Amino acid sequence: MQFAIPTPDTTLTQALQHKIDRKTKPPGALGRLEALALQIGLVQGTEAPALRQPHIMVFAGDHGAARVGVSAYPQDVTWQMVENFLAGGAAINVFCRQMGLGLTVIDAGVNHHFGRRPGLIDAKLGPGTANYLERPAMDVETVRPALSRGRELAHALAANGCNCVGFGEMGIGNTASASLLTHCLTGAALSTVTGRGTGLDDAGLARKRALLETALARGGRPTDPIAALAEYGGFEIAMMAGAMLGAAERRMLLLIDGFIVTAALLAAHAIDPALLPYCVFAHRSQEPGHRVQLAHLQAEPLMDLDLRLGEGTGAALAFALVQAAVGFLTEMASFESASVSGRSA
Repeated sequence: MQFAIPTPDTTLTQALQHKIDRKTKPPGALGRLEALALQIGLVQGTEAPALRQPHIMVFAGDHGAARVGVSAYPQDVTWQMVENFLAGGAAINVFCRQMGLGLTVIDAGVNHHFGRRPGLIDAKLGPGTANYLERPAMDVETVRPALSRGRELAHALAANGCNCVGFGEMGIGNTASASLLTHCLTGAALSTVTGRGTGLDDAGLARKRALLETALARGGRPTDPIAALAEYGGFEIAMMAGAMLGAAERRMLLLIDGFIVTAALLAAHAIDPALLPYCVFAHRSQEPGHRVQLAHLQAEPLMDLDLRLGEGTGAALAFALVQAAVGFLTEMASFESASVSGRSA
């Protein structure tokens, strides 16, 4: 499957860096915000970037393996939490309201019928994936439509004026899926990238690791992203990967959340690494596998708050820093405009 992601125009680098350096501050005094401002300027191809219609997309899907004990919670929590999102009661709703972010929930494959609801897009590929301990989570022929549907959703968001999108997810069992995908796509040991997810105790973690080893004994370690998604992925993870690629095609800034979202990014990056310059890594999750993912992508996140909720909450919180980076670049006075003396030679 081919994507057409433009390469940011690096000829603007010198002009942007000069603008950053001439603000009324010592060079580098705003630290990581300066690099973020430069990145956003390059993504948008302008010395005066703006954030338009910023949005969070939360992809939801069920996992067949959740029925055999890879999570501390029952599978019904997936649809119950989607209902919570639609009612405005989840953490992601609170943070989106606080940050002025739009929010859309995408039913990529939840084992529940929601009907037509405001704020919900029905993109259901099925009532959840198969149990990957017994057979592939989905057919290869299903992965490509999932990527295409995600791409279409991102393109539609861009057509409505959005140029900054964050990604979140909901799916009981999806940390286990993310662990398997991370193992496949980075080569890190499965034990290193498998954590407690929604709060497993020691016995539950040992059981989860044993179940995932059983899955690997059946399906092996595919390194091709399409094959890996088919063996162990979720509908929400595959569709999110397509949305990331589609968003980069439209030169949108991508706010990357935690462990599961970064697993989707690993797949998207393996399909087309050209999307990486468009990605802002919001935070470092408590999940041990997230450090492995970030190292593989050579990414440094903006925050480390011990988050492990998912839903796109880290991406929503990081938006304040994205706003700050754009704000100082476009609104802060320069030494010249403020008639402030610059640094002595």
